[in-house]
Amino acid sequence: MKTIAELFLHPPLAAVLRYIVRHMLSCACAGILAVFFFLYWFSLPATLFDKPTSTIIEDSEGRMIGARIAEDGQWRFPASAAIPEKYAQAVVWFEDKRFYRHHGVDGRAIVRALIQNIRHRRVTSGGSTISMQVIRLMQDHPSRTLLQKLKETLLATRLEIRCSKQEILNLYASHAPFGGNVVGLNAASWRYFGRDPDDLSWAETATLAVLPNAPSLIHPGRNRNLLLEKRNRLLDRLFEEDVISEENCRLAKAESLPDQPHSLPSDAPHLLDRIVETSKGKRIRTTLQQTLQQRVNGIVGRYALSYRGNFVNNMAVLVAEIETGDVLAYVGNVYQSEQTSGNRVDVIRAPRSTGSILKPFLYAAMIDYGELLPNMLVPDIPIQIGNFSPKNFDRSYSGAVPAQRALQRSLNVPAVKLLQQHGIEKFYKLLQTLGMKTLSFPAEHYGLTMILGGAEGTLWDITGMYAELARTLNHFSKYMSRYDPADCHELNFLQQQSYRHRQPVANRPLDHTAPIEAAAIWQTFEALSELNRPEEEATWKVFSSSQKIAWKTGTSYGFRDAWAIGVTPQHVVGVWVGNASGEGRPALTGVNYAAPVLFDVFAGLPHSKWFDIPHDDLTPMVVCRKSGYRASPLCTATDTIPAARINAESEECPFHAVIHLDRQRKYRVTSECYNVAEMVHVPWFVLPPVQEWFYKSKNADYKSLPPIHPDCLNTERQQQMELIYPPLGLTIVLPRQLDGSEGKVVFKAAHRRTGATVFWHIDHHYEGSTQTPHQLAVSPAPGEHTLILVDDKGNKITGFFTIEGKK
Repeated sequence: MKTIAELFLHPPLAAVLRYIVRHMLSCACAGILAVFFFLYWFSLPATLFDKPTSTIIEDSEGRMIGARIAEDGQWRFPASAAIPEKYAQAVVWFEDKRFYRHHGVDGRAIVRALIQNIRHRRVTSGGSTISMQVIRLMQDHPSRTLLQKLKETLLATRLEIRCSKQEILNLYASHAPFGGNVVGLNAASWRYFGRDPDDLSWAETATLAVLPNAPSLIHPGRNRNLLLEKRNRLLDRLFEEDVISEENCRLAKAESLPDQPHSLPSDAPHLLDRIVETSKGKRIRTTLQQTLQQRVNGIVGRYALSYRGNFVNNMAVLVAEIETGDVLAYVGNVYQSEQTSGNRVDVIRAPRSTGSILKPFLYAAMIDYGELLPNMLVPDIPIQIGNFSPKNFDRSYSGAVPAQRALQRSLNVPAVKLLQQHGIEKFYKLLQTLGMKTLSFPAEHYGLTMILGGAEGTLWDITGMYAELARTLNHFSKYMSRYDPADCHELNFLQQQSYRHRQPVANRPLDHTAPIEAAAIWQTFEALSELNRPEEEATWKVFSSSQKIAWKTGTSYGFRDAWAIGVTPQHVVGVWVGNASGEGRPALTGVNYAAPVLFDVFAGLPHSKWFDIPHDDLTPMVVCRKSGYRASPLCTATDTIPAARINAESEECPFHAVIHLDRQRKYRVTSECYNVAEMVHVPWFVLPPVQEWFYKSKNADYKSLPPIHPDCLNTERQQQMELIYPPLGLTIVLPRQLDGSEGKVVFKAAHRRTGATVFWHIDHHYEGSTQTPHQLAVSPAPGEHTLILVDDKGNKITGFFTIEGKK
């Protein structure tokens, strides 16, 4: 048997074995090369830099309006798409003059560095290219060793394959250290010079070009002369290479170095907080206008100083464009560097009691449903609905008031009566449709208090709801019969989500009805434009530069929230004033505190003409001049007004009735006591007794009904008196006085006849008599009771009430 050696020496077999060995060696070499190439190709991570970056917000033109430091405490801005050409030239001539001619490694630079290091017997130059420095920055400044240098050299060549020269320069500029906690060109430019890199001078650009070479030199009082020498040498080099002129070089060298770091812009700190929640570490372009934002900041700051005397510490202002919903100014609160008095709360997003700010939506909705005309009389009398007893702000009553006047005066009782008539559920759904997102409970939870601030809302939502009404009116021809929910766009502060970039409405099918039609909105805005302005603007109509504004104020219970929102065809402005803590302050009302701010903001906005009249949505209507209802044949004085078409079949005037007078027109008579042939039939404006009692005290032209003819006293069937308080079926809780004695409740009634005597009975027990005014203080025992009133002519009314107990 042959040995293995003999087999290898056997010629044919040896040839085969040599072939196999050579093939195996070739495969091994190829494998090694493949592995090397694989490792080389994937030697760079997919993401070169993963350090956290600062959050930057810009206005609509790209100007920085706010910045938040990165999570690791560094001012490291997100990388820009490009760097200024001026900086690119400066840094290349300083760091790597053959940058555009090598492929990541500069052999001549390495040889030069080696000679310098040998000459000085220490490392004075590394010969690194900009590409190699990017690798070093990526690895977070590892120790300088020969192995590390070889690794940087290899990775730099791979970087050159992956990235263009411009991209490599951008990586270097974005991640180079610039002293202290400043990283990257953009952050350094803002921290040391207070402006964008594109706006730097040659001296400033040269300073930043040399700084990463020795970033500690930027600190005041530390080697400043060395930094100056480096900068000036670079400027001289730029002049020698014909990059800058001799004069530019001389002027640049005359500029001083930066001193203390600049504070970064903080024009919209609360919007920055809002953006950080969802876009931390990004550069965000907003829809804000920096000039307007700064002007509104100034207005808020000025009023805040004044209001602080009444311990009113917080304020928010929102300005938006009607057409797009783009936010132009966002002031979430009074800005202070220190955290005091709730100034860090973004009140624009904070739910607050709405006060009367929702009343225009009810007014518009009722016109839109055909339930209301602008001057239709609405009851304004004391009312009690269960345990709810709304009162007007000034605690007075007008008996009956035109709906438009009730809106302008922000009367609470008429608003509650109108909501009761319209329906809580309908109004609740309307608010949700228009964009009110804070209605977290069902409609019955809020009840009638919804119209007086019982439901909380945010300045963001409500300002957007007013904007939506204005937008609908601006495009009434489009919205008249069709409505697309996508058109009900919310307010927006992100430019990439701006309505300007969305698909045009004309390209989308529209098959929905608008929440409120244009005619109702136009009539609402007309009413709101006639509100009395604050004292400073009281004579606004005499100034040709003043513009017409539809505006409304609101004040929450306890003087905790002051609102003012105004719209023109171009802009909407929302203002809130108060204390973020919820503390109320005396006289903190929408008119006194929020409205002056509103008009100051509008004064700085471009003026626009008023809304066009939506003629296609309106029709002429004859209305009763006294009642505001659609005129009946009995109305003696009428007006013709433009009204929504749906109102064409609205209720006729219920207050004009025919009364029968004697021949001298002195007494009212009936056919049972007077000759019909001698009667005079006259139309007469007659209000119910309680409404009449309050109404005639404020309307001198109101004519009460003539008295009944003495011969007809027992034939009069018209209601002569009416209970004001208590309403039918009310449960009353009697209080106790400070001395512990039992308190009393005051019952009130109204009678048509002046001088009439009314006799009061509880459970058939006589309590006393009254003449004008008919008010009687009583203290009934706990339990159910019957109240009977009889006047001196025998007219009688009966009511029921319950005394729950004494406290």
